[in-house]
Parts: sequence; C-alpha cells; structure tokens
Amino acid sequence: MSNYTNLASILGGLQPTPQQIKRDVFISSFHANRAEVEAFIYQWSTVQGVFTAKALATFDNDDFINSTNPEYVMSQIRTKYLGNASVTIVLIGTCTHSRRYVDWEIKSSLKQGSNTPNGLLAYVLPSAVPPAYGLYGPIEHTQRAWPAVPERLAANWNYHDQANCYARYYVPPTSADEIRRHIEFAVEDRTKRAHLIKNSATMWQNNRECRVCRVTH
Repeated sequence: MSNYTNLASILGGLQPTPQQIKRDVFISSFHANRAEVEAFIYQWSTVQGVFTAKALATFDNDDFINSTNPEYVMSQIRTKYLGNASVTIVLIGTCTHSRRYVDWEIKSSLKQGSNTPNGLLAYVLPSAVPPAYGLYGPIEHTQRAWPAVPERLAANWNYHDQANCYARYYVPPTSADEIRRHIEFAVEDRTKRAHLIKNSATMWQNNRECRVCRVTH
C-alpha cells in the first residue's frame, strides 16, 4: 500500500459520523392516554433526541371549533398546530378511535393541494397491546384483540397490503434507530405514496361511541 493510500485510509477513518436528521413530528392522541403519550415523547424526543415533538393539540378554546367549513378547520389546524411538522404520529389506545379531534388531526395531516401532506405513522400504546399468549399457547398476530383504529387511519392502512397503503402502523418501537427509520419512511411517503391517500370522508362533527366502553367519552 502506498503512503498516499495509507494516509487517505487513515483520514477517511477520522471523518465525523453524519448527523442524524431530527424531524418535527406532530403527536395525535386521546387525552385519557396522556401519561403514556408523555412517556413516549420523553423517551424518544427528550432522552433519545430522535424527533422534535409539536405541542399536543387542545382545540376547545379555538374559534374554529364550531365551524361548518372543513377547509377552514383544516387550514387552522395546520397553521396553529401542525406547523412545520413533516410527520404525524398517532398513538393508539383502546378508545382513541372514537375521538373527533384525532379525526381532525389526521384529516388535516393528509390534506393535499397547497401543501405537501404529512407522513402518517401510528403506534399502538403499550397498554393497548393485546396478549401474545392465551390459555392454549401463542396467539397468531392477526387473531389477537388489537385496538380499533380511527376510521381515517384505517382507510389508509391495511395489514394484508401494507406496501400499497399511505399510512404505517407498528407496535411500540424498541430503539432509536427503529423509530427513526419509521419516521424516514413516512417522510418519503409524502411524495412516493401520496397517490394512495384516502381522505375524502367528511370531518367528524362529534365524538363517536367507543366500541370498547359503549359510551361517548
């Protein structure tokens, strides 16, 4: 090996590791799961520094709450809450599927036209992960009692055809590399899978009856 080649090899090994991209991420969730949601944000945003979390949305005092104009509502949510976030993460608990604000946040995230839609990523919260084993042994993944997902998320995700869906849905992440990889996939989907977005359903006016509790929370 020549001196030049040897020097180049040494210098190459001293090059700094490329810095990981830290994305702005909007978190959509049901306030009843606040402790788990805050733990998720603390672990992956504060401790691991994978992403910058946008503030949890609380629309109750906003002037668009009673608006009958979906375009206005979506534009306000994007401006006030989603901001520069490139990905929306929906954290799924047992009752999340029944919440109108979650529907609003997903619809606003998927809005196309004057803006690029957010990538759509969902995780089931630990408390909602069904048991993997039953009385007679292991339970197949598809046979486990997974929580219902919000209708607008369900329209964009199919367990049996994930390659042709806009949204991505996973069990809780176990490492910074894993969740970072999921986020980057979702960022790429904004252009590569935008044609798969299904977002024409009318924005919910009210919360729905929870399929688990049989009440409207």
